[in-house]
Amino acid sequence: MAVVYFPEFRLGKVLATSFTGTLSERYGEALERIPVPSRLADWFAVHGLAVDSCSQSQLDRARELRESIHEAATAVADQNPLPSSAVQVINDCSTGGLASAILTPEGSREWRLGSGSAEDALSVIADDAIRLLAEEREGKISLCASPTCRAAFLDTSRGYTRRWCDMNTCGNREKKARFLANKRKKSSLAD
Repeated sequence: MAVVYFPEFRLGKVLATSFTGTLSERYGEALERIPVPSRLADWFAVHGLAVDSCSQSQLDRARELRESIHEAATAVADQNPLPSSAVQVINDCSTGGLASAILTPEGSREWRLGSGSAEDALSVIADDAIRLLAEEREGKISLCASPTCRAAFLDTSRGYTRRWCDMNTCGNREKKARFLANKRKKSSLAD
């Protein structure tokens, strides 16, 4: 029996941008991290949004939400108007589920899904996207400086100078490429 490999999830601190990160390297060799419905259920569970199951149509809707969030975040980062089609999808998903925020005894916020459906989980992600896009969170929406990535992320660094969606992936890859280019340049000058 063949073992099916799925790429690891890229986890972040912001639910909406972590969700858009389920498709990485959008402008290079794209990597789909939720290729099948069961993988979407896995992603939900990792983020505390466990659902009973996911269907192909729910995966399609999730991808539509993901791309709408990415499109809207890109517009905000580029200081362009929000695309109306993206806003509509985000709003539809936000109102399409039965999820409620609850306060834990430890004082943190968690989500309780009303029916345990993917629509409930998508409504939580859409709600987080709305709070992000409406600039209700501390920070600035930025785009990764990697030309093959361009992932949206919430920059909370001092002066909002962060360049990479993730230093361990895009940042290191870009720094390594720069280092190797400089090394080749110095080598050719020495010849």
